[in-house]
Amino acid sequence: MNRKQVADWIAAYEQVWRTPGTQALVTLFTDDASYQQGPYWTPVVGLPAIAEMWNQQRKGPDEVFQMTTEIVAVDGDTAVSRQEVRYGDPVDQEYRDLWIMRFADDGRCRSFEEWPFWPGQQPAA
Repeated sequence: MNRKQVADWIAAYEQVWRTPGTQALVTLFTDDASYQQGPYWTPVVGLPAIAEMWNQQRKGPDEVFQMTTEIVAVDGDTAVSRQEVRYGDPVDQEYRDLWIMRFADDGRCRSFEEWPFWPGQQPAA
């Protein structure tokens, strides 16, 4: 993978999030992909499970949000990016998120791990 391929994949991810249904997930993830929503969360494994999780997590294709991305690193099949996502107009929820993505040879993601943070979240004491 190179930075352009990763940027294209992230743009496709955002587009699929904004698209009704979950049929297009097959273009993003391998059939046996794992998707971990936080560093200590149990991974969701396989396209059907990822589709179900997406349906539960998003409000729908009309959900109002803005996402900005900075690719931090790309090394072989692994990439790390930083996302800032602001939901609503006016903004009523925001996150900063690190994504760790591992890609298959065909450019689809085989392992996706998020490290989400939100305003006011404090480090452990």
